[in-house]
Amino acid sequence: MQKLAKIQATLKAPKGQTNSFGNYKYRSCEDILTAVKPLLDGCVLTISDEIVAIADRIYVKATARIFDETQWVETTAFAREASDKKGMDAAQITGSASSYARKYALNGLFCIDDTKDADAIEPEVKSASKQIIQAAVSMLDAAASARNDTKTLESWTDMADELKKLVWPELHDMTKTKIKELKGAK
Repeated sequence: MQKLAKIQATLKAPKGQTNSFGNYKYRSCEDILTAVKPLLDGCVLTISDEIVAIADRIYVKATARIFDETQWVETTAFAREASDKKGMDAAQITGSASSYARKYALNGLFCIDDTKDADAIEPEVKSASKQIIQAAVSMLDAAASARNDTKTLESWTDMADELKKLVWPELHDMTKTKIKELKGAK
């Protein structure tokens, strides 16, 4: 589909939002839609949601579809509903998962990359990231001595959730895996 290729090549959807808690820039679903609408050139863009249950969890499956006169292309993305989110009622939790899934469906459709090339990261950020990772690894090593203390391990689980907000998801996953290993070694 040539029109989609043209949109992908010209679309600029800057990260115009700022998360004040985590102090980082991001783009919302609305930011992407605002940037893409002037480029549609007769194409029709739709986004739909479907609630799906996988195992014992509820997910929002978002589908972004673009049509021209003869064909269509679609992508999907999933976002898991949190079982509980402070300050949100059930409808807001579903709405938040919907926005997240829709944004990533649009990212896939329009080839928007949310990652930065590792070589493009400033040296200060690389240094700070290394320090955070080293501190987390040191804390995990210290947690190894608490293998028989369930309360301490639960506090380490809470710490892993906080780390997720501060550093890369890979570090969060590594931390959770290490904690599971420690709990299993009791």
